[in-house]
Amino acid sequence: MAGSTTAERGERQQESAGPPLVRRLRRPRLRMIIVSAVSLVVLGAGSVWVLYGSEWLRVRYVSVSGTRVLTPAEVRDAADVPTGVPLASVGTDAVEARLRGKLRRIDSVEISRSWPHGITLKVVERTPVLLTREGGKFTEIDDEGVRFATVGKAPRGVPMLELATSRKGSGAASLRRFGTGRLVREAVRVAGSLPAAVARDTGTVRVGSFDAITLELGHGRTVEWGSGENGRAKARALTALMKAAPDARHFDVSVPTAPASAGS
Repeated sequence: MAGSTTAERGERQQESAGPPLVRRLRRPRLRMIIVSAVSLVVLGAGSVWVLYGSEWLRVRYVSVSGTRVLTPAEVRDAADVPTGVPLASVGTDAVEARLRGKLRRIDSVEISRSWPHGITLKVVERTPVLLTREGGKFTEIDDEGVRFATVGKAPRGVPMLELATSRKGSGAASLRRFGTGRLVREAVRVAGSLPAAVARDTGTVRVGSFDAITLELGHGRTVEWGSGENGRAKARALTALMKAAPDARHFDVSVPTAPASAGS
């Protein structure tokens, strides 16, 4: 029988050497996978412990900024963020809900975690654009028509709102059709359209009906504004009228393309 060739012997040597070599290469890879998996588990458990179980990242203070009428202490009390709890466990949505529910003066609030120990509350308060008198107190109304606070002293420079809708005529019809809330929002819309100088001089915004809103200015002057529509055009017309007739007592910009003034 003829002996095997050199090529055949080489192939047999490679076949016999193959499986052990593969096994030797696979073993380190398997160890690396196991070590990596264990490391990830340990790291994850450690991170959870640091965030929730350790004493390192816990609430120690609540800082407040942006207040004007409210005090930081009032905001902190309403937020009711407990100290000593893990910082990561503080629910910011719940804090915001408590603030909005207890303090209607707050228009918006930005809540953030100040690592490693703080909660930061940045509030924006509502600004009154109109007031209503109720007994001896005043209710503040913001630029969205929201009645958000009752105060004992009227804020300086904020006009009074007077709903003068009668039980008969257009005033009663407007009240039935639009309701008090819509008429208040229309008055707010007018107040937001006023030129700065006129806004400072406005003492009362009187709503006779939806399209019959009158401004009472200082020194007995009045402005027939009409509805809240075309506010910019009316503001421009009123500014021009006041420059052209500085001694006039009555101004009518209800139709801004045909403004008029009278009296002296």
